[in-house]
Amino acid sequence: NYTKEASMLTVAPEGRIDTLSAPELEKKLCEILDGVSELVLDMAKVEYISSAGLRIILKIQKLMLRQGKMKLIGVNESVMEVFEITGFSNILKIE
Repeated sequence: NYTKEASMLTVAPEGRIDTLSAPELEKKLCEILDGVSELVLDMAKVEYISSAGLRIILKIQKLMLRQGKMKLIGVNESVMEVFEITGFSNILKIE
């Protein structure tokens, strides 16, 4: 699920971001990020993220740092715990 307005893109993944779903998310994001200077990942419907999902988010953030900025919104408690344990909460902009 995504909406694009000018150079701002909001993507709202759902369910689990794991070994099975992460490659599909990465492929879709890479296809639609051209010309985007602000990426918002709405994590409200993400119930689980694995190391594969963390790798994708890190890769996309590195890409977005070259062309603009990225932030995560709506992160639930269990996903936030993963971000905190892994140190991702220190390198990602989470609102």
